[in-house]
Amino acid sequence: MYQIQYPRPPAETLPTMYDLPSEDPEESGLPDQFHEFQPSLLRETCRPSTYLASDFFVGVDLNLYYDLRHTKWYKRPDWFLVTGVQPADQQQSLRLSYVTWQEGVNPLLVVELLSPGTEDEDLGRTVREINKPPMKWEVYEHILRVPFYVVYDRYQNHLRVFSIQGVRYQEVSLDPDNPRFWIEELGLGLGLWQGQYQGVEGKWLRWYGANGEWIPTDAEAKQLAQTEVETERSAREAAEAKLTSAIPQLLSLGLTPDQIAASLGLTIAQVLSAKRP
Repeated sequence: MYQIQYPRPPAETLPTMYDLPSEDPEESGLPDQFHEFQPSLLRETCRPSTYLASDFFVGVDLNLYYDLRHTKWYKRPDWFLVTGVQPADQQQSLRLSYVTWQEGVNPLLVVELLSPGTEDEDLGRTVREINKPPMKWEVYEHILRVPFYVVYDRYQNHLRVFSIQGVRYQEVSLDPDNPRFWIEELGLGLGLWQGQYQGVEGKWLRWYGANGEWIPTDAEAKQLAQTEVETERSAREAAEAKLTSAIPQLLSLGLTPDQIAASLGLTIAQVLSAKRP
């Protein structure tokens, strides 16, 4: 018997976001949602104890120009930090890019967030083509001499840190169960934090302080301050309740409301209020 073959639903046949990645072959590494959230968390928690906020600059997905002889060559790190330069304090002076020969200071740290289209270049596995600009690894290691190069693969939750040793990058050995790396110059460390950011649960690259505690985001700091206020108020109310509970007994001993208020550090109104049945 002949059976009608109905078309399969689009959800089963059309390509998904994994088949249609955000990367453009001519401009690999274009931002996806992770590339929006992760740099934001790094920016929020980057609070060096050795620098004022006016003495360092954070760049996110910003063109980084590095060669005086080829002024149109650039790389675009996912996140980078420069110390000893000032961030813009006026909207009109916000940077369009970071030009090393204009600024006079190279980045201290570069962070690249791996994606399938950029992994080989980020890890220095690609070979420079003739008459083409150098690859990222060569720029960071040999040209800019960036002291610290951090690479994070969210698919494998794998954090790798490279530091300049002599003329080349050497990978820093990290604890696989609790990968953290301390940067003395900043008075800060980078590590992987398991938690929820922007409503999304996962392992995130995040800054921590000398006490080992994660640097709070603005929202977390606000919540922490509110919790402390509520805790102090609750403790104060509990202490006042304990004191006022003793007022009837003190009155029975013949003490006046004025005497009780002075001895307990209460107001006359509080004493009279507790005196009422």
